[in-house]
Amino acid sequence: MRLEALIAIRYLFARGQKSVVHTISWISLIGLLVSTAALIIVLSVYNGIGEVTKSLFNTFDPELIIEPTEGKTFHMAALDLDGIDGIASMSEIASESAWVTYADRQAIATLRGVDSSYQFITGLDTLIANGHYSLRLGDNAYGLVVGGELFYELGMRILSNTPAAVHIPKRGTTALGFTLDEAFNTAYAYPVADFFIQQDIDRRYIVCDIALVRTLMGYAPDECTALALHLKPSADAKKVKQRINSTFADGGLSLIVKDRYDQQPLYFKIFRSERLGIYLILSLIVLISTLSLVSSLSLLIINKRHDIFTLRSMGMTDRQLRRSFFDEGMLICLVAVVAGLAIGFVVCWLQQHFGIIRMGDGNFVVNAFPVAMRGVDFLLTFLLVMAISSLSVALTVARRR
Repeated sequence: MRLEALIAIRYLFARGQKSVVHTISWISLIGLLVSTAALIIVLSVYNGIGEVTKSLFNTFDPELIIEPTEGKTFHMAALDLDGIDGIASMSEIASESAWVTYADRQAIATLRGVDSSYQFITGLDTLIANGHYSLRLGDNAYGLVVGGELFYELGMRILSNTPAAVHIPKRGTTALGFTLDEAFNTAYAYPVADFFIQQDIDRRYIVCDIALVRTLMGYAPDECTALALHLKPSADAKKVKQRINSTFADGGLSLIVKDRYDQQPLYFKIFRSERLGIYLILSLIVLISTLSLVSSLSLLIINKRHDIFTLRSMGMTDRQLRRSFFDEGMLICLVAVVAGLAIGFVVCWLQQHFGIIRMGDGNFVVNAFPVAMRGVDFLLTFLLVMAISSLSVALTVARRR
């Protein structure tokens, strides 16, 4: 081991040292330890919240969805996806904005008509709060699965004989009629369930049978506004997306494939921006924590002037002396970072397995704060804290002659 490193270890871990400088050194170590652990814990909790939110979106948004780039609809007969490997199943979708009335209340909603396989592709039926997922009640009777906020805004009731009226403007008309029948196509359906996913979805969407939307819009039996794709477990969504888009481009079809990031671009952009903001704020806390390290190192150099004189007399150069104090500063940083990462890991592991910190008594999707640890967070945190600390230590030692 180098002489400079031995001197650094001696100054930090020597027994019997009760000086103020030694105490300040340990305080700076604890400060870096706490800030490192906080960085890991906050990032892991934010990752957990992000994963819960994404999983909620994923229950409503399919893995891949095909939409037209021109016009509003396309015909299934124009598609040929048999040669695309990785697709497990498909679900036809027909969406349209609708004016919905129930008793004396009304609201504008997006009516998403789906076929029978939609619930298996997305898992929407697993998030039903009240009622049962049933879109077809009979030959001419339809059920509505309504977003929770929209459900209560309209004052809907399950198991009621009162149907909801769904009004969609007549297709191909340019002038508004004088009566409701002249201006709108109207159908009646019964609310059978409500769901809670995410506020924007809950106050906007009503899921119904695709036949209802096709009847209201006058669509052909194979006409739809989107096609949801469910992939095999071993399939790579990006590669399947690229292959389908290439097939559409070669065939001259005005269609595009969107993955879940494309379907919710605003959410994912905000999520990345918030994560970067959190990282920058916590990095500032780490930077502030290194100020105590700078102070303790400066005091140590002043306090060890007699030792410095002795070591110079024994033949140590100024470069070796500065390296000794630099090594002590880095030793403090290394111990603090490793201990902070370990403490952060233990706290997150306990939260993952035992849910120590609860969400409260409200109606939450999860009972305890979700945590998701990622190896890249530990690596980036280690590199960040060591980089900031080494720069601070180097500048402190360099200006001490």
